[in-house]
Amino acid sequence: MNVQIDDRPSYAIAKVRLDPGEEIVAEGGAMVAMTDGFDLETKARGGFLKSIARSTFGGESFFMNTFKAPPSGGTVRLAPALPGDMRVTEMTGERLMVQSGGFIASSPSLEVETKWGGAKTFFSSEGLIMLRISGTGTLITSAYGAIEEIVLGPAEKFTVDTGHLVSFTEDIGFNIRKVGGWKSTFFSGEGLVVDLTGPGTLTLQTRSQDAFLSWLIPQLPSQNASSA
Repeated sequence: MNVQIDDRPSYAIAKVRLDPGEEIVAEGGAMVAMTDGFDLETKARGGFLKSIARSTFGGESFFMNTFKAPPSGGTVRLAPALPGDMRVTEMTGERLMVQSGGFIASSPSLEVETKWGGAKTFFSSEGLIMLRISGTGTLITSAYGAIEEIVLGPAEKFTVDTGHLVSFTEDIGFNIRKVGGWKSTFFSGEGLVVDLTGPGTLTLQTRSQDAFLSWLIPQLPSQNASSA
């Protein structure tokens, strides 16, 4: 499998070249285009219960699509729903925590499961719900905005708004908390943050879906305004 990311960081697209008979598992709706001859299989990957958990708590599709290249090989193009960058990670047995909605595609050998990183609360929509991805193979993830990688040394601490956290290696310790007191939580616009403790590697996205929705929703015409 060879993956090339083009048009980054704003409107990234992954061009995945597969050898004859090679497969890739992709999130539903991620396929943009593909060359002729691919076999497509749609199924609940990992069984019913894991698929329910991944869909309900992880922000992913219940059904996953498996693309199998024809005898001559082929290319499939994949992209996320939101504008932003994409990242290719060659995993070699480690475990990676990825934000809900960040998974795009992977080798069939990788396992994708849901793990709670914290609970949603009444004062913020930014609960930390992560997918745990493990195994050996190629992983393609996406972000809203550009992606920045940060490497933490032993016992080094770093604080991230939960809406900007894309991924982190599972060996990183983490704790979710309010950004300050109740006044700061309600009026600062920050909500929840996660304190990460190294060693390990994490990635951030330069934009937040929650921040965008907080700006967008007040701009939308209300029902009363539209009926006037």
